[in-house]
Formats: sequence, C-alpha cells, structure tokens
Amino acid sequence: MRTAENEPLEFKVGEGKILPSIENAVEGMNVDESKSVNVYPEQAFGQPQEELIEEIGRDKFPNNVEPKVGQKLEVTQQQGQPVVVRVVDVSEQSVTLDANHPLAGRELAFDLELIEITS
Repeated sequence: MRTAENEPLEFKVGEGKILPSIENAVEGMNVDESKSVNVYPEQAFGQPQEELIEEIGRDKFPNNVEPKVGQKLEVTQQQGQPVVVRVVDVSEQSVTLDANHPLAGRELAFDLELIEITS
C-alpha cells in the first residue's frame, strides 16, 4: 500500500497500527490488486465530541504565544498527560481549543494497492 506521497506504507495485519477497516480491506487481497475503501467516522476517528472543545479566557493563555486559527498547541491535561489541541476560534476575550482528532466526523476514502506481502 502506498501513501499519498507514493511511499509504501508497511504494516503487519493484526498489530493495530492502522485503522481496522483498512486491515480488513487488505485481508484477502493479492499482490498488484487495487481497491477503493470508504471508512465512516465510527470506524475511524469517531464523531467530534463537544466536551473536547473548550473556550478559555485570553488572560489564561500564555503571553508569549499569539493564537491563530488552525494553530496546533500541546497542552497538559489535569492528569498530567500532554494532548495536542487546535485553535478553532480567537477573539479579543477568548481562545477556543479543540482536542478532537482533526479527522473526527469525516468519512475517509482510501485507494489501496497491495504491492508486496512478506512473512
């Protein structure tokens, strides 16, 4: 299987490193076989969750960072774990951050080509 950059994507079926829908689609394919697969949000990154979107006051935002829509930031959760968030809105009073996966809620389309099977 090749990525959009035409570099082969190597994986072992069953390792869980790629979407299960893609693993399932690859099973049973032969070398040089191609197929297209649509993956619905529930089979990929789920639907966006409102509780992962938070508006914070500009006064709580770091002074040395000027937030811009689309910017990715790493924040630390209350449990101490880092999480990447995207800035989705900026106003004079607040910054809205979204911790949902960028592809949450989206149907994904893949064109697969099996180029090699190794053991």
